[in-house]
Amino acid sequence: MAFIKEESEDIKIVFIKEESEDVKFEETLSVKDEDPEEQTAKLSLSRAERLLMAIVDNSEVEDLSDGEDNDPAVDEVIPQDVDLMDEKPDFSPPGSSGDDCDEEYTPPDAAEDTDSENESQPNHPQVHRRGRKQPHVENDELDEEDHRHGELRPEPKNAGRGESWRSAPFRPNLVQFQDGDDGLKDERTGWQPLDYVEQYIDSDLMKLIADCTNAMSLGNSGRSLKTSVDEMYHFFGAAILMSCVPYPQIRIFWSNALQIPAISNTMSRDRFFKLRSHLKVVIDYDVSEDKRETDKFWKVRPFMDRILTGCRLQARPECVSIDEQMIPFTGASPFRQYVPLKPNPVGMKNFVLASVDGLVLDFEVYQGSKTLASKVQDSDGLGLGTLVIKRLSETLTAGTQVYCDRFFTTIQAVDHMLKDDIYLTGTVMKGRVKQAMNKLPDDKTLKHQGRGAISTVTRADGKLCVVKWYDNKPVVMLSTVHSEQPEDTCQRWSKKGKKYVTVTRPSIVREYNSKMGGVDMSYRMMSYYRMSMRTKKWTIRMLMHFTDLALVNSWLLYRRDNQENGTPRKSILKFLEFRMVVAQVFLSKCGVLHDGAHVAEEENENEHLPPPGKKSRVAPIPLISVRSSAAHLPEMVALKNPIRCRAQGCTGKSRVRCMTCNVHLCLQSERNCFAAFHTGQ
Repeated sequence: MAFIKEESEDIKIVFIKEESEDVKFEETLSVKDEDPEEQTAKLSLSRAERLLMAIVDNSEVEDLSDGEDNDPAVDEVIPQDVDLMDEKPDFSPPGSSGDDCDEEYTPPDAAEDTDSENESQPNHPQVHRRGRKQPHVENDELDEEDHRHGELRPEPKNAGRGESWRSAPFRPNLVQFQDGDDGLKDERTGWQPLDYVEQYIDSDLMKLIADCTNAMSLGNSGRSLKTSVDEMYHFFGAAILMSCVPYPQIRIFWSNALQIPAISNTMSRDRFFKLRSHLKVVIDYDVSEDKRETDKFWKVRPFMDRILTGCRLQARPECVSIDEQMIPFTGASPFRQYVPLKPNPVGMKNFVLASVDGLVLDFEVYQGSKTLASKVQDSDGLGLGTLVIKRLSETLTAGTQVYCDRFFTTIQAVDHMLKDDIYLTGTVMKGRVKQAMNKLPDDKTLKHQGRGAISTVTRADGKLCVVKWYDNKPVVMLSTVHSEQPEDTCQRWSKKGKKYVTVTRPSIVREYNSKMGGVDMSYRMMSYYRMSMRTKKWTIRMLMHFTDLALVNSWLLYRRDNQENGTPRKSILKFLEFRMVVAQVFLSKCGVLHDGAHVAEEENENEHLPPPGKKSRVAPIPLISVRSSAAHLPEMVALKNPIRCRAQGCTGKSRVRCMTCNVHLCLQSERNCFAAFHTGQ
């Protein structure tokens, strides 16, 4: 055993060769504060080797070297800048272990991290000829992307160990995907934009919001807001239309110079702000304490569940992707996250399952790994990435191919999905497939081969392969479906040559790039016309975000149906037009009104007439979606002269006016323009 002790000006290194109760044999070396050349002469290499070889058989050696190949502590004396006066030697890991070294440093006393099969053996270091022990790797190294996501992802310590990898062709035995029957496809024939939106936001949800808002207002202030389902539709319609016309301030929509009549004539400014500040989805007094502790988003849970129900109604395709979205919000919230390198790094994190074209099929708002584990069966020992994949794959059928990034991809997740015949493909961190990386060439070898170099290894059971491809830098991918073959070529920009070059690309990279962007597509569509009204309440931010998600899903489904039916491209509404149509339909809702907005039965017959001295404004013709969805009743107006009929192709005049559309239409036995106008004929 070797130890260090201090005696006046000398430092003694004592090697205990043999020790018993009565006899102790020691050899001592004195190291004074002398020049390095004189110290080197006193402690030669042969002297150190002789002392170590004498005690290697029956003694424990405390190694103070840093584990490098050229260890200066063996060939030379200990440098003077090392503090030898401490009572305990410093076992901190070395600052650098070489450019190509993939091993990690483990302190000698890390007995709790050793494998269970070695627990019964004494913790003796492995001593080599020059007194150095081999570093023992226990835990995967924390990748820099963990810091990018702002949290640790616990994975089993022995994940991926004991597996055998070989360089062999990958031939997976896949289960044939059974295409799910879209039961709503036939029902969607002839649907208008509002019909698509009502899969997510319907009158029952609006009634729930109106009732909860009135109840909470009555309970808190003693007075009810007396809002109604119609007014809730008007509120959301105004919010959607505001996102299409982005003024810097909401108050401008009611200004005299820049007001939008569709908003200002439907709802006053103060009423809009009052509804926004009192909007409720649940009655707080009915929610138990246990529910509040287990669900941090209980204030908006009914709204989220209704949107989630609409997402789960859609048919499941063969290829889907899983990724994370951010619900942007910088105020106080129950579970706010910070994810750098995101367009909106601060907010609530939402894990999303989406199709290739961006249709959201399922989602889970993150509120901690424990809460997520409670929603997954057999969640013991599973990491966060595996929990997310299992939770979002509950509605998938056998044969589905799932694509995800390195945040989720682990061998553990792959094996769990294989039990359900669901196949995973994605990029993977090197530390999660260490056994496979040992069989693959290192980065320098691939770099020397040039861009497009590919290497593949397959697991012994033939169900999994790892592909390493060198482009600008090494890319490691893992899949149970795709491999290296068939290869193709792609164009990549060369900084050195200042031109595009042709690079060989494996099949797994091509499939991943073409099928991974569904979640990003949905998020990009939401960012174009986001309902980003400034608020300090996270509940309002959540309601607006999931309303945007419902609108994006509705438009994507509307566009897909029209393309499959052969509708001309010019006749398909763009996303902005789709939102504006939905907003106008919401603003024109006139079913059951609230008590404060009842229309008096006795109206002034001349109410429609303009004030004296002002020119009358021509009423705009509403869209076909508004004409065919709302309740329309004719009224006979006492006019001195009839007004021209607004039906297309009609040149007649009439005193009959539609109370909803506010346009005059012919209503005669020989010419019924009123019915033709509202049915779109």
